[in-house]
Amino acid sequence: MDLKIAGRTAVVCASTSGLGEGLARALAAEGANVVVTGRRGELAKSIAAQLPSAIGVGVDMLSDGGPEQIIKAASDAFGSVDILVLNGPGPKPATALDVTTEDIGTAVASVIRPQQRMVSLVLDGMRERGWGRILAVSATNIVEPLPALTLSNIGRPALAGYLKTLATQVAPDGVTVNLLLAGGFRTARRDAVEATKAARTGRPAAEIQAEEAAEVPMRRFGAVHEFAAVGAFLCSDLSSYMTGTAVRCDGGLVHSL
Repeated sequence: MDLKIAGRTAVVCASTSGLGEGLARALAAEGANVVVTGRRGELAKSIAAQLPSAIGVGVDMLSDGGPEQIIKAASDAFGSVDILVLNGPGPKPATALDVTTEDIGTAVASVIRPQQRMVSLVLDGMRERGWGRILAVSATNIVEPLPALTLSNIGRPALAGYLKTLATQVAPDGVTVNLLLAGGFRTARRDAVEATKAARTGRPAAEIQAEEAAEVPMRRFGAVHEFAAVGAFLCSDLSSYMTGTAVRCDGGLVHSL
């Protein structure tokens, strides 16, 4: 299927590993110019060198001026940004009983402020050209909160509320705004978490993996390319009548429709 985004320019935040990297590779495979970003500059450049038309930008999106540096690098290399994939680390784990007032501010600072700033830097151009795609990589806890991720349960739904409101306002301009909610995926980070758990409990990592996968109706974790394929479609010309939507890619993990 031709997604009709060849020659479009896509900025993919936090794309040096995991789901972000998968999305960068999927968009590149469709002929888009891709800006790979992340704190590890050499890794960003290494991944970009493997793609047909890409640059790597070693910038922390959470740093002062980080969003501006990323968009300037994209504009210098390719011109206008057509596709923006929002992605980044969530706040630290915490239960509702453990959360402090200061933690709330940190959640807002890490999950909402840099993402909104990235949007603000590209939105006017998208609206003027009559075409744009904004996609936020998020998680299923915006519809089914997780007990140990209270700060994420606060920050991610707040970002979703902003993006839903934005989607309605820019829909007449040909700009779509959607979220893609990840369930459990087989990434290096998940492998590391399971290895740590195995070391702490003395149980085999394979046993822990099987136990956690059994909670998913498909009885497995997703592969990164499965998530990236859905994301690439939402960034494409073919998804032009989809906006203000949170699409789940979770193997059926969330119990509600």
